[in-house]
Order: sequence, then structure tokens, then C-alpha cells
Amino acid sequence: MSSGVSAMKVGVPKEIKNHEYRVGLTPASVRELTHRGHEVYVQASAGAGIGVLDEDYTAVGATILPEAAEVFDTAELIVKVKEPQAEERAMLREDHTLFTYLHLAPDAPQTADLVTSGACCIAYETVTDRKGHLPLLAPMSEVAGRLSIQAGAWCLEKAHGGLGVLLGGVPGVEPAKVVIIGGGTVGFNAAQMAIGLGARVVVMDRDADVMRFLDATFESRIETVFSTKDSIEKQIQDADLVVGGVLIPGAAAPKLVSRAQLSTMKPGAVVVDVAIDQGGCFETSRPTTHAEPTYVVDGIVHYCVANMPGAVPRTSTFALNNVTLPFTLQLAEKGAKQAMLDNPYLLDGLNVYRGQVTYADVARDLGYDYVPARDALMG
Repeated sequence: MSSGVSAMKVGVPKEIKNHEYRVGLTPASVRELTHRGHEVYVQASAGAGIGVLDEDYTAVGATILPEAAEVFDTAELIVKVKEPQAEERAMLREDHTLFTYLHLAPDAPQTADLVTSGACCIAYETVTDRKGHLPLLAPMSEVAGRLSIQAGAWCLEKAHGGLGVLLGGVPGVEPAKVVIIGGGTVGFNAAQMAIGLGARVVVMDRDADVMRFLDATFESRIETVFSTKDSIEKQIQDADLVVGGVLIPGAAAPKLVSRAQLSTMKPGAVVVDVAIDQGGCFETSRPTTHAEPTYVVDGIVHYCVANMPGAVPRTSTFALNNVTLPFTLQLAEKGAKQAMLDNPYLLDGLNVYRGQVTYADVARDLGYDYVPARDALMG
């Protein structure tokens, strides 16, 4: 621990979003914190969804508390996975630092509650790196991209409302056509899975360098198409599965497929909207849950689960901790303010600070005054 900095009290509540089994810290991450002299408080059974017992946490120095309220009451730094639900937001205080996914742009009620709380709220999805990438979003985008094809294949089964099409076909029967809108991390991983299952794959993007990279990586196994309203409309008409994977960091996702365009698709085709956390990129998208993952509009099956990686929580939790732990340690070692002043990439994650909205796209999309993050910290 840095000299002159007292031990940080770190809290890990159990996730309560529908079918969310991930946990903010693994025992290995807790051990890194306790080894440095910090105190970690974990809610009872927080790790049960990934097969981690309370005893696994106590073995590395954590204290188990029975209720979420006790974790929030005790901790200074709250480490979660998903955005705090309403009952969790009610427990936030001015002296709390919240470190988790937030996805505020399409979520006015959450933003209002975080502003009211006065807490310091740092979003995983807007933390950056030296190249301008989003290192804390990337592993979940990898998981979601791969899951999008699994989910789409499941939805295409007749019993689940789909056309009754096997993605890879069989000898003598053509494979399904998969259209992936967005060639970033989600799109790349979706393409990998779809190719592996033998589908015909089209990836659409507006960045020529992205398309060159995809073309060089997958060679003749995919088609790349420049993304315009016209080309999207043409490609989805005979698609069996369309994956929406377009993201603007911190902002609401652009609506790329209108309801009118959707109605030109084949009845029983499937759309999987991976961008639903940021509002979705299909006009007809609305968030669903793992308990009720799909609905049908104009004959098209929609899979719009807002926490897709929660379906594979063990893989997702360990992948997430691999990238969040260095930042969690910085917050614990230095305190939130100094850690962000020292690390501009962590500072990019600050979305709300002491009642001020400090992320420009969130402020614009939801009508708040924007205060630059560094100004808010120094003010």
C-alpha cells in the first residue's frame, strides 16, 4: 500500500439483476487487496453463481456480511458487475466510490439516482487505454459476440419461434446467412463463432481499415460490406440471423434498422441486439432478461438480453477481473480522486461525481449540464 494512504474498505454485494450470477471480485482479486492491507467485505453467497463459496473468500482474508445493506454501510469502494438496481442506488452515499458497468445514456432513472446520491461513479465501459480502446468492455464484448451466435442458433430452432434453420446446414442443404452489423470486438467474435459453425457470414462496417483487417483475418470465409442504410436493407432481406454489434462509447447506440426495414425480413428470422445495454441498434429493440429472452415483432424473433455475458458467469467473471483488477487496486491504494488524477485512462471512466455528470455523451443524451471530469475532481 502507498505510504500515507489508509486501508480501503472494499465492498462486494451480490448481484440482483435478473439472472445475473457474476460477481465483482474473485477470491484471487480479493487476495491481492487483502495482501496490500485493505479490508474486503463480501455479501454472503455473492460468488455462488460461479461456484465460489463464502469459505473461498474468507480463506483469502475477506469478511462475509449477510446483507447488501451491511456491505454498503461498511464499504467505501463498491465493486460490482452490473449497474446498481433501484434498491442498491438508494444505499449509495456521498463518500462511496462505485466501480461497475453503468451504461447511463439510455437509463435516465439510474442517472438521476446516481446524481442525487452524490457518489463517485466510475463506469467500466468508458475506461480507456493508450490506444483509445475500451479495455474493461472488451472481454464482455468478446463473450457477448460469441454468445450472440449461440443465442441466435437457439432462436432459429422452430420450437423457439425461428425458421427451423441449422446455422451450418448439412451436405446438400445451404447454410444460414448471418449478417453482423459492426466489425469491432463484438462483430469479430460473432464472426469467429458463425464461421466455426459453418454459416455464410456477412460483416458490415463503415471503417475501411476494419474491413481490411477482417478480410485479411478470415480471408474468403466471410464477405465484408460497407455499411449504409441501403446496404443494410439489402443484406437483411434474405438473412436468417442479424447481429447488431455497433457501439458508440458511453452514448446511446445508433438505430440502424428501422421497423419498416425489419418487416422486409423473412418471417422466423432472428435479430440479436448486443447493443441493447446502450439502447439497442434496432428500432424495435427493448431490453429482455435471461428468464424471458425473446419476443416477436412483425414475425421476427428478437433476442435483446441486456446482460448477455451473465449467461456464462464463471467465464465472464474471471475474464472481467483480469482487466478490472489493476484499476481496482489503484482506487484502493490511492483513493478515487488521486487515482483518477494520476491515471487519465481511469479518469475517462468517471461518469458522475458529487451530483455532476462528467461524461459528455451522457450529459448530451439525457439533458444534463456537462462538467469535464478533471474539473469536477478539482472543483
